Amino acid sequence: MEQKRTLSLLVDNTAGVLSRVAGLFSRRAFNIDSITAGVTADPRFTRMTVVCSGDDLILEQITKQLEKLVDVRDIKVLEKEDSVHRELILVKIRVNEAERRNIIAIADVFRGRIVDVGQESVIVELTGSQSKLEGFLNLVQGYEILELARTGVTGLSRGAHDVRYLD
Repeated sequence: MEQKRTLSLLVDNTAGVLSRVAGLFSRRAFNIDSITAGVTADPRFTRMTVVCSGDDLILEQITKQLEKLVDVRDIKVLEKEDSVHRELILVKIRVNEAERRNIIAIADVFRGRIVDVGQESVIVELTGSQSKLEGFLNLVQGYEILELARTGVTGLSRGAHDVRYLD
């Protein structure tokens, strides 16, 4: 049965590490649903959040193959109940003066922010779970979406009990 898994990788902050991780997926024909990366509080390391899908055997293989990469220092599976997942979207929507109020009201319901207002468009910034973002997009589908940018999922485990310190 196909399922999704969110992995939090702590990797060396070196040139090409993202390419090596993505290449592993490509070579093995594993699917990446989302991948994000950014430097951590310690500039020697980058945290990658990878959402991948497959059956139990494939997901186990993905983890084992990632553990073999020299750059990978730590891997955590982010279980939904024990972690926080977020994604950011920016949506540019074509609006006239009358429609602008409706879009602002919809954005307010979803705790979105209007980050740009033009004569013919607004840009909404929205952060949250994938289902929240999809709910927003469903409500504005009657409007013309001019541009859409998504960051992909990022996440951290809850609490301080499983924080790993690397030398």
